[in-house]
Amino acid sequence: MTGYGKETQLIEKTSIMIEIRSVNHRFLDVMVKMPRSFLFLEDKLKKIAQSYFQRGRIEIYVGLEGDNLSRKKLTADWELMDQYMEQLNEAKRRYELSGELPLSVMTTIPDFFQIQETQEDTDEFHARILNGTEKACKQVSMMRMEEGDYLAGDLAERLETIHAIITGLSNRRDAVRREYQDKIRDRVSEYLDGSMAVDDARIHQEIVLLADKGDITEEITRLKSHREHFKRTLGSKEASGRKLDFITQEMHREANTIGSKSTDAKIGEWTVLLKSEIEKMKEQVQNIE
Repeated sequence: MTGYGKETQLIEKTSIMIEIRSVNHRFLDVMVKMPRSFLFLEDKLKKIAQSYFQRGRIEIYVGLEGDNLSRKKLTADWELMDQYMEQLNEAKRRYELSGELPLSVMTTIPDFFQIQETQEDTDEFHARILNGTEKACKQVSMMRMEEGDYLAGDLAERLETIHAIITGLSNRRDAVRREYQDKIRDRVSEYLDGSMAVDDARIHQEIVLLADKGDITEEITRLKSHREHFKRTLGSKEASGRKLDFITQEMHREANTIGSKSTDAKIGEWTVLLKSEIEKMKEQVQNIE
């Protein structure tokens, strides 16, 4: 299911923007793109998304703009510098060296000075990113629910169409049996042309054999059951996309069997309509969580 959410968090002159896009996908796939300095939050953002969604490709984008993206503090290792100066002065005395130590030398030694982000501001940025992700997920969830209501209505209408087709197939089944009987009798009479007696028992046996080969009673019964199961599942409050997908596969299987069993033109026509409706339902179900 598709959806979009955007949340902006402000910290002084810095703007944190969280965008979330949701597109159709058979399973849940969460992708996160954010500045490298915040990559350690990736798992937390994925867990937030997983608490809201069970299906779909979820793309999370985190961006920062403005000044003071993070406050930094310069720290010096004075103890190390003291030791360094003591050793230099000792070297001057021992080797009778003259001259002063230039200040530029101090900046060439990386262990003397370090630039660190202040923990206080860093924690606030992290909290804002997580909070913004929660809010954006809620926005996406609302859009997906609206789309879900529309899809549910469309599927409910198709279920009614399928119900009408199944009813027609069921009624046509009995007519086909009678037509088989009349057709066999007419052919036998035409072939024998009254030259010998007709064995009614034998004719009835052949009718039963042909009727069994083309009987679609079991398939119709299972179709009715699958339709009711689909209807109940569609009305459930739980995530049911995968279950509905499985049910449509079973319905399609029964429709194929009916098409292969029956040689009746009317049943064949209805079977084509039935498979068409099931295919459309299957496409829609891919969008349901």
